[in-house]
Amino acid sequence: MADNFKRKYNFAAFTSASITLFLTLVMGVFFYFYQGIDFWFLIGFAIVCYFFSFFIIQRRVEKFIYKRIKKIYDDVSLLDASTLNPERITTDMETLTKEVERFAKDKKLEIESLKVRENYRKEFIGNISHELKTPLFTVQGYILTLLDGAMKDKSVRKKYLQRANRGVERLIYIIKDLDMITKLEVGDLNLSKEDFNIIELVQNVFDLIEMKAAKKNISLVFDIDYKDPIFVNADRERIQQVLSNLIVNSIKYGKNDGTTEVSIERLIKNKVIVRVTDNGEGIESEHIPRLFERFYRVDKSGSRKEGGSGLGLSIVKHIVEAHDEKIYVESQIGIGSEFSFTLEKSK
Repeated sequence: MADNFKRKYNFAAFTSASITLFLTLVMGVFFYFYQGIDFWFLIGFAIVCYFFSFFIIQRRVEKFIYKRIKKIYDDVSLLDASTLNPERITTDMETLTKEVERFAKDKKLEIESLKVRENYRKEFIGNISHELKTPLFTVQGYILTLLDGAMKDKSVRKKYLQRANRGVERLIYIIKDLDMITKLEVGDLNLSKEDFNIIELVQNVFDLIEMKAAKKNISLVFDIDYKDPIFVNADRERIQQVLSNLIVNSIKYGKNDGTTEVSIERLIKNKVIVRVTDNGEGIESEHIPRLFERFYRVDKSGSRKEGGSGLGLSIVKHIVEAHDEKIYVESQIGIGSEFSFTLEKSK
């Protein structure tokens, strides 16, 4: 119950006054006919009767309400009777009703939140099961084929072992990404912040993945020619991972002969914002709130063909938030998407 519960005495006061008035009148009539009226005796009787009635009524009503409300708490599973304290019970039923309703509403919201988490947990387990069993079954299939006799053919043996190795590498990739997310969530991954040129880092990422972009003839470009360096203070390795994941995603879902553009803007005095923009297929608005969930995929079938662990954007979000920064998404179907995040400028 709320701490602002206050004792109310209106009910006991009015009831006691009514009882006192009635008994005093009865006593007055009795003395009038049999012994004569003793005014001071009636005054004393009225005072004693009033306070005695007030005390008994107040105590009994409080005890009655406490027992009834506690029974409600005991009977209704979504309320917790242990939170009810007799010292906070009030005879003001309006206040009491509001507090019980408020408490029930809070518990209902808590239960709904737990249901959402439970659904997310079930979905997450289903997703991770699917992501792990696909490469596992692939590896198992190639190994069983080799054991069944294909091992004798050297060319088949080498090809199947290479494919099994790719399946194992995918498993390792998923497990490493899961391990990183876990560390980020519990704050166990220490960031090594340093000052570095973000323009140079973006160019390094371009150089690392230009072959992947060339397969779809996608151009990796800056929005303008940055002649002066822009220094930021962050974990260089982690920010490189953020940029790599965002740019690789733009290539995966970008159209052939398209463009992935990176821009760095001075947002405010001590912040810059890095934007990764593509002219790909875009993302429907209903999917945007869930983009950063583990294993969430907009296109359930096509996304898996593109490979990856399904954890890239989740890792991006956690790394950015570990820097106490924000990440944003804007997208339009048929036009493209823009992922942007803030960084602190070097002092």
